[in-house]
Amino acid sequence: MKTITIPFLILFTFIFLRASAQENNDKTLLKYLEKEGASPAEYVIEQFRVHDVVLLGEIHRIKQNLEFVQELIPKLYENGIYTFGMEFGAEEDQQRLDSLLTAPAYSEEVAKEIMFNYNVAWAYREYIDVYKAAWEFNSKLGEGERPFRILNLSYRYNWEDFEPPRTPEKLKHVFHRGTADQFRARLIEKEIIRKDEKLLALLGVYHAFTRYAMPELRYNADDFCTYDDQWLGNRLYRKYPGKVCNILLHQAFYNMPGESPNLLSPAGGRIEKLMDMNNNRPLGFDLLNSPMGKLRDYSRYSMCYEDFNLEMLFDGYLFLAPLGELEGCSVINDFVNEQNIGEALRNFPDPGWHGDINSLEEMQEFIKKEARQVEEAYERF
Repeated sequence: MKTITIPFLILFTFIFLRASAQENNDKTLLKYLEKEGASPAEYVIEQFRVHDVVLLGEIHRIKQNLEFVQELIPKLYENGIYTFGMEFGAEEDQQRLDSLLTAPAYSEEVAKEIMFNYNVAWAYREYIDVYKAAWEFNSKLGEGERPFRILNLSYRYNWEDFEPPRTPEKLKHVFHRGTADQFRARLIEKEIIRKDEKLLALLGVYHAFTRYAMPELRYNADDFCTYDDQWLGNRLYRKYPGKVCNILLHQAFYNMPGESPNLLSPAGGRIEKLMDMNNNRPLGFDLLNSPMGKLRDYSRYSMCYEDFNLEMLFDGYLFLAPLGELEGCSVINDFVNEQNIGEALRNFPDPGWHGDINSLEEMQEFIKKEARQVEEAYERF
């Protein structure tokens, strides 16, 4: 019989005590969630008790996120929130969208044209179905009642004839009304904040940053880091800190550059573990000033930060489903077709995103591939 050495006993004891401490902490966090957590819809509405602008940070093309906001429209309206903002939509088409949402009959073709005018390849059913959900809600309102509105937060960028390399002059030509988030901040200020209105907006996660600044590696900077704090949420929060908050929709985080796997479960998998202990019940909860926000995270977001935790990233969190159950959006097969392929190829956003595409078949395959990539990336969780 082998003798157990003292170093082994010390290591075993350390591992056991550490596991026991985490188990006890998990139980404490679960009790917190049971007491302070709320349904996702209730949690979103609650943020409007003290804020006028609530930013939802999403990873694009997740079906559950879009279905959630569609179902949320009646509850928003009941609580005096009459506007939902979408990153995917051009201000030039706002009047046409307003008319669509209050028309006697819904037009799928008009809805597709509005989305196409902003992004010729954004052929994803659930985004356009937000229009339909708003129209269906408005169609049931009484005469004279205020309609629910979807606010397009972007404008039509001019990608025609753009060729790398990127220069300030070339980008000023593409973004001829200012940088995307500069434009969005001004639009929200004009349409919402100055009018004492309220807005729920769905944005790509970076655009929704408020207190957090995205780190970037710079060889000539102190500590080799600089920080990008010019996103939409950053701009609004600096000017109106008491009016703006943000909520992160459950998603995988990017790993550190060069590390694998490419995607990580938030907080080292602790969120997923706690939600599993809670039977994966959809839930909204605070990160800022809460024990959930103290969970450490070692993803790409933690680069250049010491002792990084979740409350440094977002104010709140929405869990709709486990990572492995998140689905990609459905593709509208005729979104790009024989009639509009010429326009699609001329204004296809950002060659760095899609590479060389020259035909309808290549365009349609690219769109389908983008949809598949979401589910393929999340399958391993």
